[in-house]
Amino acid sequence: MPSKSKRSLQDVVGKEIYTVWVDMLRELVPDGRTHRLSVVVAGMLLYAVDKSMQIKHRNEEEHSVAMSLIDANEAGCPEAIKELIHDVVDRLFKDAGVKYQRVSKGGERYSIADEIYNEFSSWYDYPWD
Repeated sequence: MPSKSKRSLQDVVGKEIYTVWVDMLRELVPDGRTHRLSVVVAGMLLYAVDKSMQIKHRNEEEHSVAMSLIDANEAGCPEAIKELIHDVVDRLFKDAGVKYQRVSKGGERYSIADEIYNEFSSWYDYPWD
């Protein structure tokens, strides 16, 4: 079993904002629709990317979350994004005490997290551009 990650978005956005995000997810996820939740969390991640870009003299050891967010923002495809930041998203949901894995009424398993990576990767894709 892989070791649990200690990396957290709190390292980038600070305790106050992270606490608000955790509280929001704790309230929204249990009855929330995946297509809405994924946009909210993708927006959180993009905010964290902006904050990561503001860190001067970033390095992988001290700023691993920030560097991963920046790399994810440049990755382009959901699979690569997942590989870079899934542990951070997993930690966000665990801190909120909610699950991103779901089962549809038809018995199919799906993941809010996977939809988050899809939304994150296509955030600036507008059909009219």
